[in-house]
Amino acid sequence: MTALDAEPLRGQRVLIFTGDIYEDLELWYPKLRLIEAGATVVVAGESANQQYAGKNGYPCRSDAAIQDLRSEDFEALVVPGGFMPDKLRRLPRVLELVREFFEAGKPVAAICHGGWIPISAGIYKGVRVTGSPGIKDDLVNAGAIFEDAAVVVDRNSISSRRPDDLPDFCRALITMMTPA
Repeated sequence: MTALDAEPLRGQRVLIFTGDIYEDLELWYPKLRLIEAGATVVVAGESANQQYAGKNGYPCRSDAAIQDLRSEDFEALVVPGGFMPDKLRRLPRVLELVREFFEAGKPVAAICHGGWIPISAGIYKGVRVTGSPGIKDDLVNAGAIFEDAAVVVDRNSISSRRPDDLPDFCRALITMMTPA
């Protein structure tokens, strides 16, 4: 195995949203796994260089402000869960970014309550997804086709239910992003 094989995402950039009360594992596990695979990860919140508290108390400092970012500068988007998505989905720029990623065919990966953001962006109609059982009705009411599975991949949408599903979630994202 060459160094390049060990880093299949070298040269790719991934955007991860953050905000207060994000689900700690759902942000940090993908961030570290993507870095391990060679990607450059940018964590963005409402403000740049701001510290946000995770649901379980683990801090995360944003690299950038969501408002300043462009979807064309990234190859994929990760949306962690927790209660953070409920606040971020109220920001028009967040919803614009999600739609831009989705319409460009780039991976939009949401886990647990992270599905609230793609719901509000209007991209789940007719898409097979999973998510926290707590937002199943929201997903269905948004027109998604709900499946109770560790990971569901439909077109460029990747979704998972909870932290226990993170290995499958990250494997699916890295597989989708790895050049053929």
